[in-house]
Amino acid sequence: MDTIENIELKYLNLEDYQELQEAMRSAYVTMPDAIWGEHQIEALIKKFQEGQVVIKINGQIAGCALSIIVDYDDFDENHSYRDITGNYTFSTHSNNGDVLYGIDVFIKPEFRGLRLGRRLYDYRKELCERLNLRGVAFGGRIPNYGKYADELTPTQYIDKVRRKEIHDPVLNFQISNDFHPTRILKGYLEGDKASKEYAVLLEWDNVYYEKPAKKAATVKKVVRLGLVQWQMRPYKDLDEVMEQAEFFIDSVSGYRSDFALFPEFFNAPLMAEHNHLSTPEAIRNLAKHTKEMVQRFSKLAISYNINIITGSMPEVVGEHLYNVGYLCRRDGSTERYEKLHVTPDEAKVWGMVGGTQLKAFDTDCGKIGILICYDSEFPELSRILADEGMDILFVPFLTDTQNGFSRVRHCAQARAIENECYVAIAGSVGNLPKVHNMDIQFAQSMVFTPCDFAFPSDGVKAEATQNTEMILIADVDIDLLRELNQFGSVRNLKDRRKDLFELKKK
Repeated sequence: MDTIENIELKYLNLEDYQELQEAMRSAYVTMPDAIWGEHQIEALIKKFQEGQVVIKINGQIAGCALSIIVDYDDFDENHSYRDITGNYTFSTHSNNGDVLYGIDVFIKPEFRGLRLGRRLYDYRKELCERLNLRGVAFGGRIPNYGKYADELTPTQYIDKVRRKEIHDPVLNFQISNDFHPTRILKGYLEGDKASKEYAVLLEWDNVYYEKPAKKAATVKKVVRLGLVQWQMRPYKDLDEVMEQAEFFIDSVSGYRSDFALFPEFFNAPLMAEHNHLSTPEAIRNLAKHTKEMVQRFSKLAISYNINIITGSMPEVVGEHLYNVGYLCRRDGSTERYEKLHVTPDEAKVWGMVGGTQLKAFDTDCGKIGILICYDSEFPELSRILADEGMDILFVPFLTDTQNGFSRVRHCAQARAIENECYVAIAGSVGNLPKVHNMDIQFAQSMVFTPCDFAFPSDGVKAEATQNTEMILIADVDIDLLRELNQFGSVRNLKDRRKDLFELKKK
């Protein structure tokens, strides 16, 4: 091959057909029937020119990729090449389809080894993303299988290729380009003797795909978090507490935040008026404010157009005292979450019991999880939420010492890494000398990320100043999580050994 002066990726034109025909003949020496006719190429170009591209080196065709768009659900799992191409007429192409289906890709023999195939596959992926399609699929030939057909089934052959026990240059190349085998297709391509007419259905998922919405609202992909680092100070009544809460909500919504996160038991200063009572009685009296606080927070969520996570408050249900909070969405709906693991101090001093409800919540910014303080130290909970699709985990906390804070802080960061999600923690600062069992506070509100190239190297997106009343604003990109899940240096969610263990709610 002469010196390469120019490499171009171009749309295929009908004027290229004669040269394309010669290129196909050189690429398909063992399969002369695989050469497309001029009328077929013309039909592909007319139906979907963006899907038909060639790579030219020094003005000469070196490779080609042909594609159509199909409505994937219209085809059986065990479809054939004839089925997917509409008996080679491409009548199956639909501009309203949801999957880019690869019809053909080849590189002329003299240009192999230049990674030109990767350029063609990358173009298909980019086209898929640009057209907002679910993914790319194609039936991949396994021409080396014929050598092993007497001793191995197609499934056994593919398993050995994946484990590098058998070298298959075609399948290895496709897997290295992030295509994953999903099933064996029997009788896929008529006359493909080398593959015994078997093919592997290979798919690539578009992590940026957005299902067409049925209503005007959209799910945000870049989400702005507003964390409230709350100063514990004396308040004379509920109105004064809510006045301060509204001040913070006004502040974070002024920065167009999507969420406002309050700490655990931020309303504890109101217990000061019950100091004449026993500690268990005082907190039960505090619980009498909870219903009204939730109603007020819900109104603030609507008026300030922000989703509010109310930290936590005591709540009496029946005879039992719980530590609970509420998600107040900006559309007016509310949902309750509970602290499942109460600390020894909460149980001993207040008589508090753990809740039973654990679930991820739908919001206009995707699915979120909420774990109150101590719950973040139990990795099973956040893993279940991750399996339910959680992208952001919120942790309202209350810690009196640096030791307690360090437990929450380091466990929260671990949850971000192992669950490939963002974690936001918010706590209270200051002291309450007139409230029993709530004397001092230590906090530093933070936002954690996974640790990979697209994120901060230390996994810390933002952090507040320790023990200072303030707000913390941070943007998190949900699409980066999708990319991490598919292409990360490590893939904690995908690589779990589910053959050895499982985790489920009772």
